[in-house]
Amino acid sequence: MFIDLHTHTTASDGSYSPSSLLQAAVDAQITLLSITDHDTLDAYNQIEKIPNELRLIPGLEISAEYPKTLHILGYGVDSNYQPLQKKLTQLQEFREKRNYKMVGNLQKHGFAISWDELVKVAGSDLVGRPHFAQLLLQKGYVQNKQEAFDKYLKKGAPFYLDKKRMEPAEAIQLIRAAGGFAALAHPCQTGLQAQELESLVHDLAYEGLQGIEVYYSQHKTQQITEYKNLAAKYDLIITGGSDFHGANKPHIPLGMEIKKDELEKFIIKMRKFF
Repeated sequence: MFIDLHTHTTASDGSYSPSSLLQAAVDAQITLLSITDHDTLDAYNQIEKIPNELRLIPGLEISAEYPKTLHILGYGVDSNYQPLQKKLTQLQEFREKRNYKMVGNLQKHGFAISWDELVKVAGSDLVGRPHFAQLLLQKGYVQNKQEAFDKYLKKGAPFYLDKKRMEPAEAIQLIRAAGGFAALAHPCQTGLQAQELESLVHDLAYEGLQGIEVYYSQHKTQQITEYKNLAAKYDLIITGGSDFHGANKPHIPLGMEIKKDELEKFIIKMRKFF
């Protein structure tokens, strides 16, 4: 199957609008798609019609509190479940305050940027660090967006400010309470190896984790084998996705080829969308 269960739009930090992403998926002959924007379900409010050729599973990617990178994917959630929406709104409000502070800090150090310019770059009020990088590039402060992150925006850089995150257990429990399916995103990004990663997966499974993103655009063959073994050991369902961001991560193409039998359990879980 040619699918993608991990994509981003302009509702968070992708470059494609939700409708444009759906059309791109159809053009690429993807049959199963999920938009998993960061800490928001807003993309689904912007979609007027789902193409007949495509099965779209509602999703999101929640950033969890952890010493390293830890993201939880939620599939099939009910967007009307108020406890989840309330928490997501709080996270977005905190992120906006952080972004205002980042603008102020950059201005104090001589960078001629404004909030209105950032919103224009983002195409909406939802601003993220990729939009800061794009504006710094447009203004000539950096040669490319990677330089903007390396010099100014990445963790530990002068103008980095952290965003608010949920505790992992809270993220999993909210996803499941909203009728959804919780999966660990890109385990490679945790930076953990072997026993440390297994310990994390064990703890998350205890909290109710149901799946693991075995297939991912940056996973190597050895890692895929390791994550398959973890899935089998902890009775987790295999998922897969590219982490497509469009022009904001041009090295990641849309779509992945995954054998249908490896996605069968996930498809059964999401059968109401078929």
